[in-house]
Amino acid sequence: MDSKYLRFDKDSPENQALLSWWREMDKNRGERAVLRRSATLTQVAFSPAYHRLRMAVSRYGSVDCEGLALIAGLAARVKADSEGSSIAEQMASGKADLSARVSGLRFRRILKVKRQEDLFTSMTRIIALLGGTVNLQSLAQGVYFWNEGTRKKWAFDYYSKAPGEA
Repeated sequence: MDSKYLRFDKDSPENQALLSWWREMDKNRGERAVLRRSATLTQVAFSPAYHRLRMAVSRYGSVDCEGLALIAGLAARVKADSEGSSIAEQMASGKADLSARVSGLRFRRILKVKRQEDLFTSMTRIIALLGGTVNLQSLAQGVYFWNEGTRKKWAFDYYSKAPGEA
């Protein structure tokens, strides 16, 4: 183990463990349904699927249990992994009329969120707006490290794709 902390970088072992866990959720629809019905991070943490993910990634570093519950609860709502654009870039583009899929107002509200529990609610709605197709690695890294730096990066990514969404 080179690092004490999880990173969820594109090729990191913890990201590979997350992707493997997420693919396994397709084979166990009952557990995925339990996670999808979870309305709070505590409910996510009560599921066996969350603990399998925790055990899988804990080999690679120290786990922020609430951050990982956030990833597990949101990843269960992801229908398809879309590599390439970051989650913030995905929010900024994609509509037929070239407007943002997530309005500037809604995006700014997300950036104001401080608590992970509130982020869980907001991002659940965003995943639905994106049709369940998101960059899972970008989502995981962003919500796990939800801080000022992440919010700035998301703002740069979003507004570089949707400068008119002020």
